[in-house]
Amino acid sequence: MPYDPPVAAQTPLAAALERVGDRWSLLIIEALLNGSRRFGELSAEVSGIAPNILSERLKRLEGERIVRATPYSERPPRFTYALTDEGLELAGVLRLLADWGSRGSAQAEPMRHAACGTPVEARLWCPTCARSVEEPEADGLRFV
Repeated sequence: MPYDPPVAAQTPLAAALERVGDRWSLLIIEALLNGSRRFGELSAEVSGIAPNILSERLKRLEGERIVRATPYSERPPRFTYALTDEGLELAGVLRLLADWGSRGSAQAEPMRHAACGTPVEARLWCPTCARSVEEPEADGLRFV
């Protein structure tokens, strides 16, 4: 009888990366944060992406319920693409990732508060306690 090793539990980060963890998917999601786009508009906005890669990523993101394709032409079949509610939830994550990227890049500007121009800071927030979770308390955070 062959040995079947136990299936390792997937971490929450691994689960997220499995769904959207490549460069092109994240850039497509970012391009859709400001509203729906047609294929050509996405191709122009996501610099450097090949049409076949864009098509494949859109299909995959649609399968993950992150992007919704709505037909606007039957012959030939053409679609507009928009984020679903689940896709819109990624906006905060992308802001955090962009903030982290801007701190390590000489070319990328950090997100700034429109009212005063100060770079904003991301904070963990506990809605039950109604307060920020700061270090070293943040070290004890865990997924349950």
